[in-house]
Amino acid sequence: MEVYKDEFLISDDRTLINIQTVYNLLSPTYWAKDRSIKTIEKSIENSYVFGVYHNNNQIGFGRIVSDQAVFSWILDVVINSNYQGKGIGTWLIECMIQHPDLINTKFALATKDAHDFYRKFNFKEKDCMIKK
Repeated sequence: MEVYKDEFLISDDRTLINIQTVYNLLSPTYWAKDRSIKTIEKSIENSYVFGVYHNNNQIGFGRIVSDQAVFSWILDVVINSNYQGKGIGTWLIECMIQHPDLINTKFALATKDAHDFYRKFNFKEKDCMIKK
């Protein structure tokens, strides 16, 4: 899947993903600050991945873990701070939830601080349990 908008590209081609860039984007986040680059690499190998590129430079990332039939879990959505506030994150989520392999699944995610952002896509807060 490749979707273009002006000089931006969103692609699910994992060969385009720059592991170091993803690590640099995720390292400052509250949810992935302790992840090693090796863990990030393994998570990319076992997920649907979406890179956001501006003039061939990766400026964003997101991934989905899915059974492709019933359920898809959205993770690690992040946009370079220099590009935030320009609608790129919105466009990324739209592309992710419209992926042809996943469009008929139910989507879920966890967030501490982006509830209003995800409400735009009809996500609703529900009770959840987690084992750490």
